[in-house]
Amino acid sequence: MTRRLPPLNAVRAFEAAARHLSFTKAAEELHVTQAAISHQVKSLETYLGLKLFRRLNRALVLTDEGQSYLPPVRRIFDQLYEATNRLSDHDARGKLTISVLPSFAARWLVPRLGRFIAAYPEIDVRVAPSADLVNFAREDVDVGIRYGRGRYPGLRVDRLMTEDIFPVCSPALLRGPTPLKKPKDLKAHILLHDDDHGDWRTWLLAANAEGVDPTRGPVFTDSSMLIQAAVAGHGVALARGALVADDLGSGHLVRPFELSLPVEFAYYLVCPESIAGRPKVVAFREWLLQESERRRLGSAEAD
Repeated sequence: MTRRLPPLNAVRAFEAAARHLSFTKAAEELHVTQAAISHQVKSLETYLGLKLFRRLNRALVLTDEGQSYLPPVRRIFDQLYEATNRLSDHDARGKLTISVLPSFAARWLVPRLGRFIAAYPEIDVRVAPSADLVNFAREDVDVGIRYGRGRYPGLRVDRLMTEDIFPVCSPALLRGPTPLKKPKDLKAHILLHDDDHGDWRTWLLAANAEGVDPTRGPVFTDSSMLIQAAVAGHGVALARGALVADDLGSGHLVRPFELSLPVEFAYYLVCPESIAGRPKVVAFREWLLQESERRRLGSAEAD
């Protein structure tokens, strides 16, 4: 059988008015007018077919029926409040699955992730490296970090950091029989490529490095492998700043030349609008933006 329930807004108005014994204070608590509280209470009394309040000159008192009705109503609202809090608390905990480019995960996110885990031990982080765009409707993923132009229709999009590219290499290549001092010296070294040769061609043209063949050298489809090859001294890589920041800081890599070129792509955090306000998603977004700002300020100080 279908349960016949009283109008819940009216019950809520009754509970607040009965607790305060004042329509005015109930209206302030519920952010409505006093007239609205009075109307709701009258509608509940009409529904029940009995009076819940006696209205005196300067006072409001409960009838016997109102006094009998108030305790179970308060218990119901207390239980609803506690159940809602438990759900909200659960949503602030549990698993947070992050779909992220493998290179960004390995070179930037994972080295910093310990700070997030320490700040939010109640959130179980699951990193899912993938170069594919995530399908939030089909996959068990909460948020994604992507490198692109920021055009992700239907999703909440937050830009994390812009990017630039510049050559990096092992410190050993600055020494030896063919040291790197000027861009044109690159013709004596192996060029390491990420996916294709286009970026090297653009950088060499901007550096006026005549005589350097931009098509020479191996190609790595994963940026992390490209950077590892540079760390191992296998050649000079044209790398994105965020991915080599830690290796530059540790001295595993150096920048032989100052010239860097901005790129049109940037890193973005994306998630469905429907979950953008969940506590664990908000916590990760705010932490990630703070880390991105720390990286930006660090780059500015280095400059």
